[in-house]
Amino acid sequence: MAQTTDGTTGSGEPAQKQILKKYLNESREALLWKLEGLTEKQARWPLVPSGNNLLGLVKHCANTEIGYLGTSFGREWPDLEELVSDQTLDEDPQADWYATANESIASVADLYRRAGVFCDETIDLLPLDTVGRVPWWGDREVTLFQIIVHVTNENARHAGHADILRELTDKSVGLVAGNTNIPDWQAGEAAVYLDKLKNLAERAGN
Repeated sequence: MAQTTDGTTGSGEPAQKQILKKYLNESREALLWKLEGLTEKQARWPLVPSGNNLLGLVKHCANTEIGYLGTSFGREWPDLEELVSDQTLDEDPQADWYATANESIASVADLYRRAGVFCDETIDLLPLDTVGRVPWWGDREVTLFQIIVHVTNENARHAGHADILRELTDKSVGLVAGNTNIPDWQAGEAAVYLDKLKNLAERAGN
């Protein structure tokens, strides 16, 4: 059986699904990892004018994944009270972007992990050319393949947001656990690099 550059094996649709789920799950794990070691206050704290916060990012991704890879393909989440309802979003369009007083890091992370299992079940159960409808896209027809790619892309974007928010929170950086994906600077080298960038920006003018 042939092995791909991603370490997956096989051919045809099963192998394609294996690759798609691999990248989707990597984006999920990256988001969850950015919550590790934070206090409830740190995870909620809005660090940019838009209000983006780490726990809100994960809550948003849990709700949207369940919508895209559940509702759009006729699979309903077993406990709708766990999700942000359409009525709540009508009253507060940002309601899925922050944790309520009754939610915690643990509860939001648990919801997202269970959402991942639920959404992966959709991928396992249905052919990639299965047609679904996304209600918030004007009930437009889509394929399962299209939505997997869309969700992975959206998660990756939010994982990038999480990278910045976590660095602003406690200066922690990293692509995945054990890999910062930046040079292994010695004492003072990071500051020298930062000064270099500032100098280049100053020389560029307004």
